[in-house]
Amino acid sequence: MWCIPPRGSCEFVACMEDVLDVYHRPRDPRRPQVNLDETSKQLVGEVRPPLPPAPGRPERYDGEYVRNGTANLFVAFEPLAGWRHVAVTDTRKRADWAHFVRDLLDGRYRDAEKVVLVMDQLNTHSAASLYEAFGPAEAKRLADRLEIHYTPKHGSWLNMAEIELSALSRQCLGERMGDKATLAREVGAWERQRNAAGATVDWRFTTADARIKLKRLYPIQAW
Repeated sequence: MWCIPPRGSCEFVACMEDVLDVYHRPRDPRRPQVNLDETSKQLVGEVRPPLPPAPGRPERYDGEYVRNGTANLFVAFEPLAGWRHVAVTDTRKRADWAHFVRDLLDGRYRDAEKVVLVMDQLNTHSAASLYEAFGPAEAKRLADRLEIHYTPKHGSWLNMAEIELSALSRQCLGERMGDKATLAREVGAWERQRNAAGATVDWRFTTADARIKLKRLYPIQAW
């Protein structure tokens, strides 16, 4: 028989091992592996123009600022190809996700048989969003080209797109940006630079590692 594991741990383990198996697959252009995630950026405008840098003095900003709302950023990351794309949107509703996915399928991945999509379990991240955004025939066409794998709840560290979001935050989003156009311009420049460098992720954590290091999450077999 099996002892009862901690609440929710079996679901965590099942999702984790599924994602790790995906990461172990070799690169296949017919079935590219793409990680998807999103974040938000507060748009902050200046009350007074910043003072430009001078010899021995860095650029200076006024402590006061004006809030101009927030913008959403979707990131798609293909780690085995060292490619990523970031889209800036006003919101992160179901329709926003659906249009972002359609742009991927009909753009870079138009010749792929299926796109193997890894993402978290946010309620907007589902085929239902396609049906909410598009007509039935179009939604079905798009859904049929997706192979979706979800990271476990509280296991977003398993999503390699989070690594890209971390790099984006450190390298690009630290400065004040007062409007969506400025944000899109800065993010676009970051994306082009990262893609030109072919920056990727050397993922080494395997299912075998998980069964050792996260042993406490697995049910204990009692004979």
